[in-house]
Amino acid sequence: MSEDETAREPIGEDARIDALDERLKAAREREVQRNKPQVQGADANYRTGNRVLAELLGGIGGGALIGWVIDRFAGSSPWGLLVMMFLGIVVAFRNIIRISNQRPD
Repeated sequence: MSEDETAREPIGEDARIDALDERLKAAREREVQRNKPQVQGADANYRTGNRVLAELLGGIGGGALIGWVIDRFAGSSPWGLLVMMFLGIVVAFRNIIRISNQRPD
């Protein structure tokens, strides 16, 4: 017999070795499952955070821009800017509350 043949003999002669082998396989499978990256939850939270930030910046910036344009044409500086910025903030917070009340997918 050569050394290769003895090294490839199956390990099935002892029940303790078989039980240990099964437990090792189960432990490896649990470890692989435990170490899988949880990208879906983190990715969804990241998208929600970006959406909230966009709503807030868009509401404030959009309201300020529209208010500035109203002030330029109507000559009512700074009241158009202040009123429209306030309305933009109100709309942004309303949208943020709506986003936060949505159920996760």
